[in-house]
Amino acid sequence: MLRGTRILLLLLLLTTTATAQPYTLLIRNGYCIDPASNRRDTFDVAIVDNRIVRIAKRIDPHQAKKQLDARGMIVCPGLIDIHTHVFFAADSATANNTADSDLEYAGGSEALHPDSFSFRSGVTTIVDAGSSGWRNFPTFKARVIDRSKTRVLAFLDIVGAGMRGNPYEQDTLDMNGALTATVARRYPKDIVGIKVAHYLGTSWHPVDAAVSAGTIAHIPVMVDFGEHLPPMPIRQLFEQHLRLHDIFTHCFAQLEDREPIVDPTAGHLKPFVKIEQLKGIVFDVGYGEISFAFSQAIPAIKAGFLPNSISTDLHKGATHDMLDILSQFLAMGVDLPTVITMASWNPAREIGRPRLGSLREGHIADIAILQLEKGDFEATDHLGQTMTSGQKLICIWTIKDGRLVYSHNRPGL
Repeated sequence: MLRGTRILLLLLLLTTTATAQPYTLLIRNGYCIDPASNRRDTFDVAIVDNRIVRIAKRIDPHQAKKQLDARGMIVCPGLIDIHTHVFFAADSATANNTADSDLEYAGGSEALHPDSFSFRSGVTTIVDAGSSGWRNFPTFKARVIDRSKTRVLAFLDIVGAGMRGNPYEQDTLDMNGALTATVARRYPKDIVGIKVAHYLGTSWHPVDAAVSAGTIAHIPVMVDFGEHLPPMPIRQLFEQHLRLHDIFTHCFAQLEDREPIVDPTAGHLKPFVKIEQLKGIVFDVGYGEISFAFSQAIPAIKAGFLPNSISTDLHKGATHDMLDILSQFLAMGVDLPTVITMASWNPAREIGRPRLGSLREGHIADIAILQLEKGDFEATDHLGQTMTSGQKLICIWTIKDGRLVYSHNRPGL
């Protein structure tokens, strides 16, 4: 009888222990930076399945099935990169017997596989910036969006053929706002905006057609405004063509074929730029291969102008990932919480996804766990100017939808 009682008590204890572990994952002791709730302190973060369910100063570790000790690390929302090109080439030719190498960003060799760079830099959500148009978006969705571990969203290019290069991107007859809006409205879970880029002429039609599509579909427009000789006026773009909450990417570019926001001769930020930002125009970095210059960014920051969002414009020729660029902004004097904001909460709102980019109870458990590594680091822009720094952000763990998807030299779970 006594032996039976002991067995019963043991079974009861095992049952109680199992039911006392309601959390699937617990992140302990990390310094949380959450721009959405203005949380900046050491907290534990508890996750059940794919949701954050509790944030507290201390959560009983015995209640979690798995744990990560983030002591001395930064716990922040999974980063959001809103300017990438990931409509990558397939192993064989695409429709119409066209070789992938001829398609550039629209299913060609200039684009990258999203999972090759996202998680290792703390990025859980990326947005393809117009690689596909209304004609080939279904191919992009089937090939990339539906098959990637990274959450992939899209800006739909105003050109029906997408970013296929010339002469396709100069065809104003293929810039149809109504058809573009129709496809955007057909895929509201995937398409978050409209993109216009690479137009060489001096007509405003590409921008106006994109804005028309964005208005119909109730989504923002991202404008890569350049490659015009002589350069077209950005003040006219802001005041007469874009709407509030539309996005001006490559905001720190200094190239002959586009008007910069900082006067290269005087080194001063043009006064109307801050005014337009205060009105609601969104300024995005879109770092890229040749679309960022310290000679633009440093004077702008000193003048009190910060971009709304930081993005990479990652593609075949661009090599700086999100943490490289965030580290450069730290070196230019921007504080860490602001840098995290520009890479998470701000872009989440820019693309209309407020359930992303935050550490809040009930929200999706996309989390980046970062560390500031000390050392001697430098970065050189395409004009040859170098920025040095004594610290750099590295990613230790990345969690997407409550699951550990990346670990940097750590045992993980």
